Amino acid sequence: MLVGKELLEKSKLLSKKSEDEIARGCGYVGPSGRVLRKSFYRALVEAKGYKLGNSGPGRAGNRSVRGRQAVFKTKVHGNGNLLIGHAYTKKLGLTPGQEFKIDIKKDSKTIYLIPIK
Repeated sequence: MLVGKELLEKSKLLSKKSEDEIARGCGYVGPSGRVLRKSFYRALVEAKGYKLGNSGPGRAGNRSVRGRQAVFKTKVHGNGNLLIGHAYTKKLGLTPGQEFKIDIKKDSKTIYLIPIK
């Protein structure tokens, strides 16, 4: 990801392209291929000499912040589904196709996933 003078120069060269193409051309693309617009715009504003506060995740140039973080909470969707996202399955080392038995404890409203061997 370009910052500072290099970012300004490259974005000026790409100025005839769309905003997403400029951000991509300057390296603001996440691991999934998603354009990191917020990081790009923050870096662009800072490159123009404006000092921004340190608040907010994904701050351009801050390598200790890793983007979206798992918050370990979810909600029941309108269709009744309860989603457990990729961050959680990855943390547990679960793989696609792996099967589980669902055990429910009604009194404590607890759901257990038990791997089927």
